[in-house]
Formats: sequence, C-alpha cells, structure tokens
Amino acid sequence: MIPSVLPTYSRAPMSFVKGEGSWLIEADGRRFLDLGAGIAVNALGHANPVLVAALTEQAGALWHVSNLYQIPQQQKLADLLVEHTFADTVFFTNSGTESCELAVKMARKYWYDKDAPERVEIITFEGSFHGRSSAGIAAAGSEKMTKGFGPLLGGFKHLPWNDHDALTAAITDQTAAIMIEPVQGEGGIRPLPDQCLKGLRDLCDEHGILLILDEVQCGVGRTGKLFAHEWAGIEPDIMMVAKGIGGGFPLGAVLATENAASGMTAGTHGSTYGGNPLGCAVGCAVLETVANPEFLADVSRRAGGLRQSLEGLIAQHPDIFESVRGAGLMLGLKCKATNIDIVNAGYDNEVITVPAADNVIRLLPALNITEDDIAEAIKRLSAAASQIEKTL
Repeated sequence: MIPSVLPTYSRAPMSFVKGEGSWLIEADGRRFLDLGAGIAVNALGHANPVLVAALTEQAGALWHVSNLYQIPQQQKLADLLVEHTFADTVFFTNSGTESCELAVKMARKYWYDKDAPERVEIITFEGSFHGRSSAGIAAAGSEKMTKGFGPLLGGFKHLPWNDHDALTAAITDQTAAIMIEPVQGEGGIRPLPDQCLKGLRDLCDEHGILLILDEVQCGVGRTGKLFAHEWAGIEPDIMMVAKGIGGGFPLGAVLATENAASGMTAGTHGSTYGGNPLGCAVGCAVLETVANPEFLADVSRRAGGLRQSLEGLIAQHPDIFESVRGAGLMLGLKCKATNIDIVNAGYDNEVITVPAADNVIRLLPALNITEDDIAEAIKRLSAAASQIEKTL
C-alpha cells in the first residue's frame, strides 16, 4: 500500500523537531550537527532570531495579496538585489525549479522578439542540475532524471564538462544561450575555474548570445562573495537564485539585465505565490545580513579554517577520503569509501552531510557556523570515518 507521502525520497530515519543555529534536535532528544543546512538553504542557521522576527512581524500584518497589486516587501527586496548585483530587474519565484523555467522562457523570448525565433537552443553541461521540472530535467539531460518522463522538452544541447573545443563547435545560428552553474552542486561540488567563466562570458559576447548562471546552490554568500561569479569578475545576462535567499523560507528569483529581460512584458509570465509578503520580508532580512562585506569576509575566514581541518581529516583517514574541493562553505569530500556509507555513518555519529555525484559528500553548513561547531564537526566526521574503517 502506497504511503500517504508519495515515496519519491529515500528518507533517513530521523524526525527533527527543532533547530538551533547549526544544530538539529531529533524527536528523541539527540542533537545533530547540521553540515547540510537543508541543502544550502538555511544560510543563517536554524531559528535565526533576525529571520524569526522578520517573519513574525510580517505574519502579523499581511500574508498574501497576489501579484495583481503592488507588494512593498517585494519592491524592497528587488531594490536590494538590483543594488548589490549586475541586475536591472527581478522576478520572484518559490524555488530554483521555477527560476529555471523562467530563465529558459526569458532567453527564448528575447530572441523571438528580435525576429530570430529559430534561436531556441540552450547549451548545458554534463553533471548539471537545474531542478526537476520538464525544462530542468531536459536541461540536465541525465538518464537518471529523464528516464520515463518523455517526450522531453527540446532545445537543449548537452556538452561534456570543461571541454572548450566542444563548446566552441556547439555554437550555431540556433544558439540562444549558455546555461551553467559556477559551482556544480549535485554534480559533485565541481567549481568552474575563473578563467573558464571569463572565457564563457567572452564567447557569449563574441557570438551575441546570452549567459545564464544557475546560482541556486552556490549563490547568496556561499562562496564568500554574494554570488559565485563575482570571483571571476564577470556578469551574466540572466541568473537563477533560490535556496539561501530565503534562509529556509521558500523563495527564489530570476535576476536579469534590462536587455535580456526585454521580451518579458505584461502577461508573459506569472506566479500566484512568488514574491509574497512573507517570503520577501524574510528575504530582505537575509540579504541585509549576507550582503554585508564584513559578513562575507567572515564566511571566507570560516571556510579557510574548515578546509584546513578537512585536509587534516583526509590525512588521518586516507582509506576513507581522497580530497577536498569546492569554494567557500560549499565544499565536497571526494571519498574512497562509498559516500552513502559515510553519510549513514555520520548519522550514527550525529553529524549531517549530503551525498552528491562522483562519490562526494557535500558540506554546506550555515554561513555563520561557529569555530567551535566546525571543530566538533571534524571530530564527528572522524568518528564516522573510524566506524567505516573497522569494516574494511
């Protein structure tokens, strides 16, 4: 008999009832050190008092009115994003998946309105993840996500990761855009080198095509800059955002230049809940915190300490771990043992990590994780590794 919750997830046998900073409390009272942050969502930790206050104040005033009307909280958050990024305009969504849908529509509508309706192809890359909508799974193109869901949305061209010759050869008169994650998340924490991201920008400019960046997982301070592409000193035309921007409240956005968004006029897109007062009130509190240069400097400092500690962990357990990679507080441990076994051993030792492709476990802690919590995390990861070593 099918359970009342559709069984599309293989859920771990824990039920968390409370969160405090970087900690989750199970129903039985156990305290887990959370290095997953809801898959890079809880950017400021659990039950952050600033976010709680913002949500509580807004909840006592107004929850929802729809986008038929002006929403002051939405306007404030849009203004903040425009102030702090490349963007001229913002559309709010509820998730990264919805942001992907709009990014694809925006790029294709751009060319349609320029009398080039044949330019619908979007180049994407092996190992990518852009959500689980029809456009998202078609963009990624992996058999794991697409099998059984055909016919797939057309117009995507999938290329190997980091193959410059293949990329150059793939651009045709039908190419509308290139879409890429500056740091792949689900694909195994694979950062795109700065020079490659610069090269992508130059290639798009050379051919007059749009650059779409998916910063759903790597954005909102996770790499030590507000957005990961800033390290390369470039700007996209369109950017997908979600996860950390709501600090745990469902919120996403598509940011764009005036030029790239020129086709999206009244009636071309919409959302019932996107940009509602609750989400945007929390989003404003998140952005006002994370965009502070001192906060971002602290993220980089914490990230440096965590990475150094992880290198020590690898040296201590060379049969379990191989290497560490990533950027900022978006780190991956490449494993020699099976990554799922390490995740499960972490549960036994009350530390939470997240599996990814390429036999990697992801470490995506709250951006304000304390140094004491980092030290405790390394102890618990070491205990998990020792547990597996006993079985080898």
